[in-house]
Amino acid sequence: MIKVKFNNQEFSVREGTRVLELIAPQGRKNLVVCQVGAQVKELNYRLSEKNDGMTIRLLNLNNEEAGRAYSASLRFIVAMAFYRLYPDVKIRFSYNISRSISCQSLTKSFNMSRAVDDVIAEVERIIAEDLPIERVTVTIEEAAEIYKKFHLDDKIDILQYRPENTVHLYKCGDYYNYLHNYMVPSTGCIHNYKITPYSPGILIQYPRHDSDSHIPEFEEESVYCRTLQRAYDWAVKSNVQTVTDINRKIDRGETLEFVQMCEAHHNRQLAELGGLIEKDIENVRLVAIAGPSSSGKTTFCNRLRIELISRGIDPVTISMDDYYFEKDKICEIQGKPVNKLDLEDINCLDIELFNKDLFDLINGEEVTLPRFNFQSDKREKGRTIRVGQNVPIIIEGIHALNEKLTKSIPKHQKFKIYIAPHAQLNIDNHSPLSVTTTRLIRRIVRDMKFRNCPADKTIDMWPSVRNGEFRWIYPNQEHADFVFNSSLGYELCVLKKQAMEALTKIGPADPQYLTANRLIKTLKYFREIDDDSIIPCNSLLREFIGGSCFKV
Repeated sequence: MIKVKFNNQEFSVREGTRVLELIAPQGRKNLVVCQVGAQVKELNYRLSEKNDGMTIRLLNLNNEEAGRAYSASLRFIVAMAFYRLYPDVKIRFSYNISRSISCQSLTKSFNMSRAVDDVIAEVERIIAEDLPIERVTVTIEEAAEIYKKFHLDDKIDILQYRPENTVHLYKCGDYYNYLHNYMVPSTGCIHNYKITPYSPGILIQYPRHDSDSHIPEFEEESVYCRTLQRAYDWAVKSNVQTVTDINRKIDRGETLEFVQMCEAHHNRQLAELGGLIEKDIENVRLVAIAGPSSSGKTTFCNRLRIELISRGIDPVTISMDDYYFEKDKICEIQGKPVNKLDLEDINCLDIELFNKDLFDLINGEEVTLPRFNFQSDKREKGRTIRVGQNVPIIIEGIHALNEKLTKSIPKHQKFKIYIAPHAQLNIDNHSPLSVTTTRLIRRIVRDMKFRNCPADKTIDMWPSVRNGEFRWIYPNQEHADFVFNSSLGYELCVLKKQAMEALTKIGPADPQYLTANRLIKTLKYFREIDDDSIIPCNSLLREFIGGSCFKV
């Protein structure tokens, strides 16, 4: 018998007992996966001697890992519906629209709009059947044969980069697939979703852990969608849509060309951006730059400044950090002790002084700027400057696109830039890679190298960082005049070695293990680029790996 702790009680169960059997039928509806010890497991997981003494924790849609499993299970069912109806049609899922999943046909002759109603009906039928979703383990050779039967050639391609000799697949009736995530125990567990037509494919919405387990309201984000479409078009033209595409370039000895191609894409965006600002330089007095954590804002600001200098425009840069209130003042504003402060709140900044200084500078006045000393937590006197005619001021920070911060400046005098990585990259056609994952890996490497902050600390901070992004950054991205895609197709190949070194230090007993293990499972598929000498010194990636000529 095995002893486990469950619902604050200790149980003795037989070896081979499924976690699902410990749960009363009426209590299963809102559950997705479970945590056994420090690891996420499916509810169909069978307990063994190695689980003796462990605590079992049930996870619902308020949990991030459960949310990922729910999303993957829904994609599994949609893919199964397509296979039942149109076995020769290939589809691709992407994370790219208003916290939803988009599904497009890769079979050019297939008319997705005519198939939507049939697909929705088939998905409903599969869910109503409440079919078991079983995890099976096969050899790589067996997996290749199964994938071949279901026309999943892209999944065959990724097998060669898998370090293990076995493969986990999921079987539902006579259908097999694998979506690089945990799954719900049966199709009937998917009870909340929306599938609607959205050109050129369909839109799939599902409950989100960051929306209190509800389906977020769909918001039409035209600026963001255009950016993602451009990213997708570039990925197609450059043939970097999947991990296999990337690895093949390295295997063929095309690493240098690949790196330079990605850097050229950044250069082209900078040239386009510089041209837009130059064209309207008589009006543009303020260039505001914002983006989520680890987007590469610091290097981008330096490169944009050089781009503008090459056009005869010499901008002045002002740091928003110098306008922070002292902590005592922030405690007074928020009514909280120091250890409970939200330092990302816009009201931590002296908005009135910031607006006054901007107004005076734009109108030709000489201004003595503040300088915030973060060691003493005091605002000091900084440099005195005057800004000439047709000399824009660059500001950068999470609040830079917020109108409240620059309310004294007319809108036509502001050029707003949103920067973030927008890679349209998939492990395979059914398994999109979240850009948030890329940013977290960037930050883990940077924090370890330059901030003496180990990976577990970075992972602990990440939920707070994400909350701040949803609150202060994403609501303003649609107001941007230009969106800079800071992704570099080769970056995970470079970041892999250092990230894996940091992540493998987190053990199964550590609370950060779930996230670390998920990142490791993603990185393992990428070929490594060991020679970082081929990466230009002004590359945005240098902000995270070191060696930047800007000394960021």
